Amino acid sequence: MEDQETIIHRLTELESEHRNLDDVIDQITFSGSFDQIQVQRLKKRKLILKDEILRLRSMLIPNTIA
Repeated sequence: MEDQETIIHRLTELESEHRNLDDVIDQITFSGSFDQIQVQRLKKRKLILKDEILRLRSMLIPNTIA
């Protein structure tokens, strides 16, 4: 298992990329004429990032028995 610092660092990078993709998608769609396929690819990348972010966050939460 990766150490916490490495996980937190990677998590920060992924969250930043996720936010940046939001901005890029907004800019592209706001411009009026845009490539729908490009937007779909960006949204798919966002979903992949979201899944990875959730996976990393779950690694930071200790397993406890209720």
